[in-house]
Amino acid sequence: MSKPCPICGRPPVDDFKPFCSRRCKTVDLNRWLSEGYRIPVADDWDEDPEAPPPQRPN
Repeated sequence: MSKPCPICGRPPVDDFKPFCSRRCKTVDLNRWLSEGYRIPVADDWDEDPEAPPPQRPN
């Protein structure tokens, strides 16, 4: 069983997976383009703009 459409909750359609329609696919794209969705970033290395980003522990 597949997950429901992340926008409206209806079952997904193969042509638009993971969405149920072109409308829901467009709504999601618009949210990304208008910065409705954001990926969090760490702002703690802004002391030296030339310094490389900090390494993440494994």
